[in-house]
Amino acid sequence: MIVAALAVTLGWVIAIGGYYLAQNSRMTAEKVRAYAESVDLSKLPAPARAKALQKLADKLNSLPMEERQKARFDRVGQLWFGAMTEPEKSDFIEQTMPAGFKQMISAFEKMPEEKRRKAIDDAFKHLRQARLDLEAGREPQRGPGGPQRGPRGPGGPPISPELEDRVRTIGLRTFFTQSSAQTKAEMAPLLEELQRVMELGGRLHR
Repeated sequence: MIVAALAVTLGWVIAIGGYYLAQNSRMTAEKVRAYAESVDLSKLPAPARAKALQKLADKLNSLPMEERQKARFDRVGQLWFGAMTEPEKSDFIEQTMPAGFKQMISAFEKMPEEKRRKAIDDAFKHLRQARLDLEAGREPQRGPGGPQRGPRGPGGPPISPELEDRVRTIGLRTFFTQSSAQTKAEMAPLLEELQRVMELGGRLHR
């Protein structure tokens, strides 16, 4: 009985230790923000800049879905934008855009106009709801695409009304192709949300 009790106790100790180890090693939006705030990109020489930018991109890409969305709304990736050159901005956006987003845009453009409009409406609705939940002090609700996150503290919506109007007017592909790196970064939450809306719609259809 003593041996059995010790075995059970040891099992619990290992399980709890493994849990806390996993939690500590798990990449989070807060950890990515802490890294971004700890580095002054403008003071780094060229080789160190490239290494730091790659490290930040890798950290963002390693985030789980929920944490990645939180980092997007929190604009963690844009903390260094003011110190980046235009080529650096473009490379950084290309590296950190959601996987398959170009294929998503192609699939989006092939949808009937009514379905495209509904997908855009749903994506914007989920983003706005996330902001309202955060400002009200509530945990952001779960939309069809997963947990919704709002920006850090009260403020403007994740996508400005002007940006929303331009997306709706000239089309997603044209707008994205003609946009600056800064605007593409602002569009990232919409692209990720639109991708989830379309994926969910496809699963429900099947």
